[in-house]
Amino acid sequence: MNKKKKNTSKVPGNLDKSIIDILRKNGGEAFNYKQIAAKLEVNDANSRNQIIKKLSQLAAKKQIEEVERGKFKINDHRDYYRGIIDMTTKGYAYVVVEELDDDVFISPNHLNTAFNGDEVEIYIYNRRRNKKSEGEVTKIIKRKRTEFVGVLQLKKDFGFVVIDDPKMYTDVFVQKNKLGEAQNGDKVVVEIEEWPEKADSPFGNIKKVLGTPGEHHTEIHSILAQYGLPHDFPPEVEEFADKIDTSIKEEEIKKRRDMRDVLTFTIDPEDAKDFDDALSFQKLENGNYEIGIHIADVAHYVQPGNILDEEAYERATSVYLVDRVVPMLPEVLSNNACSLRPNEEKYTFSAVFEIDKNTKIIKEWFGRTVTFSDARFAYEEAQHIIETKGGDIPAEISIQEEAYSVKDEIVEAVTVMNDLAKTMRSKRMREGAISFDKVEVKFELDEENEPVGVFFKTSKDANKLIEEFMLLANRKVAEFIGKQKEKKTFVYRCHDEPDDSKLASLSNLVAKFGHKLNLKDKKSVSSSLNNLLESVQGTKEQNLVDTLTIRTMSKAYYGTENIGHYGLAFSHYTHFTSPIRRYPDVMVHRLLQRYLDQQPSAKEDEYDEKCHHSSEMENLATNAERDSIKYMQVKYMQDHNDEEFLGVISGVTDWGIFVEIIQNKCEGMIRLRDLRDDHYEFDEENYAVVGRKTKKTYQLGDEVYVGVKNADLVKRHLDFNLIGSKKEVEEA
Repeated sequence: MNKKKKNTSKVPGNLDKSIIDILRKNGGEAFNYKQIAAKLEVNDANSRNQIIKKLSQLAAKKQIEEVERGKFKINDHRDYYRGIIDMTTKGYAYVVVEELDDDVFISPNHLNTAFNGDEVEIYIYNRRRNKKSEGEVTKIIKRKRTEFVGVLQLKKDFGFVVIDDPKMYTDVFVQKNKLGEAQNGDKVVVEIEEWPEKADSPFGNIKKVLGTPGEHHTEIHSILAQYGLPHDFPPEVEEFADKIDTSIKEEEIKKRRDMRDVLTFTIDPEDAKDFDDALSFQKLENGNYEIGIHIADVAHYVQPGNILDEEAYERATSVYLVDRVVPMLPEVLSNNACSLRPNEEKYTFSAVFEIDKNTKIIKEWFGRTVTFSDARFAYEEAQHIIETKGGDIPAEISIQEEAYSVKDEIVEAVTVMNDLAKTMRSKRMREGAISFDKVEVKFELDEENEPVGVFFKTSKDANKLIEEFMLLANRKVAEFIGKQKEKKTFVYRCHDEPDDSKLASLSNLVAKFGHKLNLKDKKSVSSSLNNLLESVQGTKEQNLVDTLTIRTMSKAYYGTENIGHYGLAFSHYTHFTSPIRRYPDVMVHRLLQRYLDQQPSAKEDEYDEKCHHSSEMENLATNAERDSIKYMQVKYMQDHNDEEFLGVISGVTDWGIFVEIIQNKCEGMIRLRDLRDDHYEFDEENYAVVGRKTKKTYQLGDEVYVGVKNADLVKRHLDFNLIGSKKEVEEA
């Protein structure tokens, strides 16, 4: 009896997976049950019988095939696919497979240690028509990440790290000798080293102690660590950057177009520290205008293969959190040598256009330049010039005394360029561009980084002036390379058309607010989306509709294969104008100069990989920025838990109602279990919850009053109490 028990236990718990793993690792080789038993290191009769039975079952399922009597090999049938794991917060997952129309459902017991974002191989064992196919992870091809952020729970001789990420379904076991200096309750970065076959949790070691949960710097550093984003530069990178000669040399000037005598200025946010773009303006004798878009020549200092270039590539982008910027380049470059500061000569890379009054491009020129910025404007100051049509420049404007002699020229430049920008924008809209003027939430912070106020930034004419000329430079650089007879490897900013099913869902959603979309053809869709975005401006549902419309769009990315940019309605588009904060722009500068020098095309596969990395890092930075805003919103609401707020229902699920507060755009959730007056059921078709007895309905877009129930800084989550509908509260 005991002997039998002992022998049976030798067979692995998941025998299916063990057999498939053996056959997969050995490619097309066929094995009989004895050979598989030897690989599994079992030799008793009971184990062999189980293996024989399991081989028969797997062959019946067509996961393996019997190539000759008693010999089996893996079935390289189309039921095996590669894809990316997309975990839910409920413990199950979907795998996104490029060649399939629908995602594949993976139950928790079929994840086989896969985590969110991992690249995996799956076997689809249940393919259904009009329903989600089901599958099992058979192999982890590449881990998305091995480091996670969480809180350490210390026991006597070991610890567990409870991971912050709600999509992480397991905690991490840490042995005593791998705890480092971490104390019970610390927020830490833990690295997963292995997941032993019979262990309930993966094993890891503490890489870094971030601090006490809930403290400001701990939480901000946690956000960066969660996405694997760096904070400080390695000392050797800082040292390398500090040693770069950033002086302007006469011999270098001779290699460039000298534009120091042309009126040049920058327009940026008031609190900007790095100015990577400037505009120049002069009126030509023929009545046309010469307008230059001058961009910091980062590639002059960041040379391929040096330590600075490697660090910039790894980061790929600057990260803009609520209270700080994590730059792509060290400060000596980002805020000094490459920053087009007023009253300083700088090396630049320029796109210079001769433009007539109707915005027709008569001539274009691209190349390296040296420029001198006569003045620096904040958007508000440029807006003042536009609105007053050349009235007095405010005393607080940051124009230098030496530049007052060109005050009239600056006023003319800003006024004329604003008129040209409006014409260019109108033309873009007519050609199908989509106008996203989403309200930007900003926080007023005190010296301790505590949020003391919320305000909204909207795009005015001065912002749009800069936007149009940057778009012009980006488009024309892309056309210059993309329309050459011989194809050249280049970095494009690509944006595909929206998915039809997503457009249909958006149409259904906005219908709840009384809006209609025309989805007849491509031009109708663009025009209809613009009408929608314009009609919701200033309404209670503006932020919700703006957000939903953006989510309907495909995600923009970097690629070497040009597909155009749907949102901008451009056939060619790239990123040329922000090399201080985006690595793809550095690549574009290098490639453009390469082709201006008549050199052969660069290797496409090398740039494909770089584009993919840049797109990935951009997505991580965007998520980190979004999380930092959410964190600050929760922090702000902590101090307002005794107030009532009017909000709009921004989402409805089977477990709760999401509400966005109108006055500050903070979003939180009312859990259905907290609604005591009735049992509410989710009505998916109507985006609503309905009371079983009372039939009281709360629907997407309804206005309700809420109060703060719980503000959790660590989870970055707000819970609201429902006070009542707007009508109920105001009639009471």
